[in-house]
Amino acid sequence: MGGSVSRFAGIQMASGPQVSANINEAARLIGQAVEAGADLIVLPENFALMPMKESDRVAVAEEDGSGPIQDFLAAQAREHRIWIVGGTIPFKTTQPGKVRAVSLLFDDKGERVARYDKIHLFDVKLGTGEEYHESNCFEPGEDVVVADTPWGHLGMAVCYDLRFPELFRRMLDLGAEIFSVPSAFTEITGKAHWEVLVRARAIENLAYVIAPGQGGYHVNGRETHGDSMIVGPWGTVLDRLGRGSGLVIAEWDRKRLETVRHSLPSIDHRRILS
Repeated sequence: MGGSVSRFAGIQMASGPQVSANINEAARLIGQAVEAGADLIVLPENFALMPMKESDRVAVAEEDGSGPIQDFLAAQAREHRIWIVGGTIPFKTTQPGKVRAVSLLFDDKGERVARYDKIHLFDVKLGTGEEYHESNCFEPGEDVVVADTPWGHLGMAVCYDLRFPELFRRMLDLGAEIFSVPSAFTEITGKAHWEVLVRARAIENLAYVIAPGQGGYHVNGRETHGDSMIVGPWGTVLDRLGRGSGLVIAEWDRKRLETVRHSLPSIDHRRILS
């Protein structure tokens, strides 16, 4: 891993329908993040595939523990001696025509540490003719996941999950100090809500949030908002990127986390508990 100062990075992409091209771009950006000193890198949702049609995901869906996308992530983690959250990968299910959106955490030896299956599915009609029906092609996950890392407990979420603070509270109760939220927010919803939601999840849980997204125009006609960011436990945006491919990076400061949680102990002041 990097030097004495630890850094988190989020990678922003504008992925297309070719897995090989997306993986090559991810490798390039991972390399840039490593050169900048990143120890933990989070890729965006759909980093390996932004399909022309949703059914295309089935064709590249991988078995749990086996497949070229998983092999790529493990190899990158091992080669660079970094931890990686692999955005989302389509995993096979027993339901015909459906996949799971799976976010995997690999350690610096290339070993898989955790798997989170996206729980909340984006089924919306935005009033502009833009519609999304993720439940038509995705099977939802059920398990809340918090993983141990060298920096603290990492709670794992994906994109639309950001709108459900109860999920983040559950992760907080499991010890989360950092959240990874790989995303692909639409331009419409992102412009209105993205920054507010990311900062709110950091503020109310007094935690770091690493929130990389897709950002730009895609071959399939979709436009994603981008504005990838890393937010500290006081709600301060530590780094952000507007549109296009690139990265955000910020230092991990445990002392800052502990100071904020001690000086403003709102977590301990909760009176309504599930």
